[in-house]
Amino acid sequence: MVAKITTPKNIEAALNYNEKKVQKGNAVCLHAANYLKDAKEMNFYQKLSGFERLNSLNERATTKTLHVSLNFDPSEKLPESKLLQIASEYMEKIGFGNQPYLVYKHEDAGHPHIHIVSTTIKHDGSRINTHNIGRNQSEKVRKEIEKNYGLIKAERQQQLVKPGIKAVDIEKAIYGKSETKRNISNVVGAVFSQYKFTSLPEFNAALKQFNVVADRGKEEGRIYKNRGLVYRVLDSGGNKVGVPIKASSISCKPILDNLEMKSTANETVKESLKPFVKTKLDECLSQSPSTVKELMEHLKQKNIYTLLRQNAEGRLYGITFVDNQNKVVFNGSDLGKGYSAAALQSRLATGNEKSLTQDETKGGGSGGSIQKEINQQKQKDKTIPLTAKTESPFDVLLSTKEQYDNTPNSLLKKKRKKKKPNL
Repeated sequence: MVAKITTPKNIEAALNYNEKKVQKGNAVCLHAANYLKDAKEMNFYQKLSGFERLNSLNERATTKTLHVSLNFDPSEKLPESKLLQIASEYMEKIGFGNQPYLVYKHEDAGHPHIHIVSTTIKHDGSRINTHNIGRNQSEKVRKEIEKNYGLIKAERQQQLVKPGIKAVDIEKAIYGKSETKRNISNVVGAVFSQYKFTSLPEFNAALKQFNVVADRGKEEGRIYKNRGLVYRVLDSGGNKVGVPIKASSISCKPILDNLEMKSTANETVKESLKPFVKTKLDECLSQSPSTVKELMEHLKQKNIYTLLRQNAEGRLYGITFVDNQNKVVFNGSDLGKGYSAAALQSRLATGNEKSLTQDETKGGGSGGSIQKEINQQKQKDKTIPLTAKTESPFDVLLSTKEQYDNTPNSLLKKKRKKKKPNL
């Protein structure tokens, strides 16, 4: 069981978040603890007034709201009665057993989870201290509940392969705007939180397998110049369809700034996962595939999605691997020279059985023409000027153009010329 605690400043916002889910049919209010009426007998304002009466007793407190989510493994099919028992025990042991609180069961994610809303203000006007409540009280109680109810431990959940993310329904995306937003939000939220990526193209590689893409628009357009980002649905041909959804309107806030921070945080984690992906690639290559398409089929069996980058003439100049087991994205060249598009195609063409853990050579055969294509593409990219608002290193990293070098030019140190000694 994974427990997450937030302390919003506004009790109405936390309550409204859950009640809107109920209105849309994506949640149900299971229980109203320490209220005079049952949850089903109260409307929004009656539920809210139960909290506000207590909050009015303490004008000095700045933190008056507790919002908890208890998340269970997808394999755990818990009845509502069991969920209420767990919620009651959890709230009692973290010190909120006598407080009014509402329990909501959410049904819009791939795993069972409940949300609990309460107030930190007691009947005598004093405030329950929530400082480090997640690290102290919550962690202890979580482990006790896992043991008492035989739940999968939070640590174990991190190790288990997470269920696949459901691809967006294209038909609904075209004909139902609200359905489109919900589906896009679900996909983006799952990829943003679970996958390790270090650039916008890598993030998009993970999204595209679920028929979604993050779009900055045209470089001369208003969205791009203002560092905006929208999310679109892709049809079976990779074309953008349906209504674009603003990044700021999605609950996890996958805006450009947050993607930049996420990319930085992922760098170390990605490096530790590199050997696992390389091992899978080597295993697939050991089966002697003769074409890139055949290699992709082998990789698919190992839960790796492959994205090919091709020019207008269909010439391959880049390849990206999305390991859906380890939830990590790598460009082929990031894994080593032997895993670049040119090296892989050269190996497949020659039938070379050498392990790609050794650096592959500068490609002969088809590889040479591909390398030429890469150089041409690089030269084209150099001719595209950057706007005034896209000069930061992260803007280069998260550019809509394909990146061939891991380090932006702006971050590279210039070599100093050695001064000749005076003779």
